[in-house]
Amino acid sequence: MSSALISRPAPTAAAHPTVAPRRRTRVFSLPEARWAAAATVLFLLALVLQLTGVSAWAWGPLYALAYATGGWEPGWAGLMALKEKTLDVDLLMIVAAIGAASIGQVMDGALLIVIFATSGALEALATARTADSVRGLLDLAPTTATRLLDDGTEESVATEQLAVGDIILIRPGERVGADGRVLDGVSEVDQATITGEPLPVAKELGDEVFAGTLNGTGALRVKVERDASDSVIARIVKMVEEASETKAPTQLFIEKVEQRYSIGMVVATLAVFLVPLAFGAALTGSLLRAMTFMIVASPCAVVLATMPPLLSAIANAGRHGVLVKSAVVMERLGQVDTVALDKTGTLTEGTPRVTDIRPLAGSGLDEDELLALAAAAEHPSEHPLARAVVDAVRARGLEIPVAEGFSSAPGIGVRATVNSAAVAVGAPARLLNGAQDAVSAGAATIADVLEDGGRTAVLTVVDGVPVGVLGIADRLRPDAAATVGALAALTGNAPMLVTGDNPRAAARLAAEVGIVTDEVHAGLLPQDKVEAVRRLEARGRKVLVIGDGVNDAPALAAAHTGIAMGRAGSDLALETADAVIVRDELATVPTVVALSRRARQFVVQNLVIASVFITGLVIWDLAWTLPLPLGVLGHEGSTVIVGLNGLRLLRESAWKRAGAEGGK
Repeated sequence: MSSALISRPAPTAAAHPTVAPRRRTRVFSLPEARWAAAATVLFLLALVLQLTGVSAWAWGPLYALAYATGGWEPGWAGLMALKEKTLDVDLLMIVAAIGAASIGQVMDGALLIVIFATSGALEALATARTADSVRGLLDLAPTTATRLLDDGTEESVATEQLAVGDIILIRPGERVGADGRVLDGVSEVDQATITGEPLPVAKELGDEVFAGTLNGTGALRVKVERDASDSVIARIVKMVEEASETKAPTQLFIEKVEQRYSIGMVVATLAVFLVPLAFGAALTGSLLRAMTFMIVASPCAVVLATMPPLLSAIANAGRHGVLVKSAVVMERLGQVDTVALDKTGTLTEGTPRVTDIRPLAGSGLDEDELLALAAAAEHPSEHPLARAVVDAVRARGLEIPVAEGFSSAPGIGVRATVNSAAVAVGAPARLLNGAQDAVSAGAATIADVLEDGGRTAVLTVVDGVPVGVLGIADRLRPDAAATVGALAALTGNAPMLVTGDNPRAAARLAAEVGIVTDEVHAGLLPQDKVEAVRRLEARGRKVLVIGDGVNDAPALAAAHTGIAMGRAGSDLALETADAVIVRDELATVPTVVALSRRARQFVVQNLVIASVFITGLVIWDLAWTLPLPLGVLGHEGSTVIVGLNGLRLLRESAWKRAGAEGGK
């Protein structure tokens, strides 16, 4: 196929969408959400009636219905677990709620039910939304492809019918239908969904292309090398599903001892009741002592030791633009000891910007004139580099001259007539075409210097004579270097860069943000990122992965904890990650890690407080006679104290203190 300049076709955005259609499970399509909503409404109605002094006959049944609607599912799950000889948190929470009601704390028990039901509904929704995104990822690959037959004719076939060895035609603006290798044609392909590279990649004879990537302005003939089920994008889906399924199940700190504690409490209560009876004690006295023991030894304060600090930390983080999806995630964040960061869209903004404007000596142009001239030729183009040049002109408040006769050549650049002069803008190597004159040599030298610095060089030529070179690069986030330093100090290990971008660009960025050379891993496909994470975890590391793209999703799922950048993050990354940086403020990552560690400290404090109260009350009840009202007061008092202690993490000062610790 000829590489001569061709006119750019009109974009076909409607026919070839750049993002997959969203598949989103509706909240109330989930039974867990419906039951939780019903329990919440009933609880609120009962609470209002109770606070207004209405008879208990009016609000009592509403509380009972709240118990039933919010508690039957976790109660049933707990009974099924009990059938398997496991005493899990579902049943414990229901028993605790019923126990609260039995001593007159009906509202407290109902609130516990509502909180627990809502938590279960949110977990079910997160699971469903993740499944939606995994299925939606497959929509990135087109459903049909144009297959070329031996006689030169074309036929449209479903992509799943393509076989290894088939030849397919990829027209400008179409998505690639299968993984394969270019047989003919020149184009630029946007493969950010696979590699994360911020700029389209030139493709010509012998180059590999991936299903689901977006073709640019040229036409390509591609030989299929993989079945649809084995394409890179299909493997991404499989890796996300496998990583999510095989990720080690986790429990909150207190849940690890909760079962044994609860079993011990049940056994001890029976002993407190039966042993005195065996020695002739009165039934009423033994029963009263056993009831008091059950109340003061119940795990309410122990359960509340964990949840308020973690939920308060989640709420505080949410106010500052960090969405942490569960209490388990909040606890896990404080355990990480190694960080792996993506490059494009994570450490950088993900948008190319003009960084250098170099007019050539003797061109007669200054920086503004060179930039405006290049923008005039690039203005009709939709290429990311062209948009970067046009944006730079607008940022300077310059006028863009009118261009005529625009044409584009894939892998080379654009041509247009500006003020009666023939202007070409594009790749220096292609436009110079080996010219050896002094002006061309000077342009080539400047281009080499820019490219050695990790920038993309763009040459501008007027009437066949080079007049200047522009340097374009993805801009580093302002807080990237400080964040990398803070994470290194927090974890005690050097952060790692994992990117699909080229090694030279990765090395340049790593040097700017302070990532050591040994921790730079470039040119990685999604499966390579997963392998890098698993190698670290095999050495006992707890890895935090921070990314934003489809290509980061498998690593986010496989890691101990995953955080996605929210503003430009792909749906799959946002749903797969354990937490989302909603405002794209990278500096909040070390802060939320430090906040998680403070929450864990508060959990330990609360466990000490709860243990002191429980131990003291139990000893009093067993050694002497603890009045039931005093036992209830001590039990409820300890519950209130640990709850209020945990709520301290809601304060603004808690976030500021975590920020100071995270910035060390």
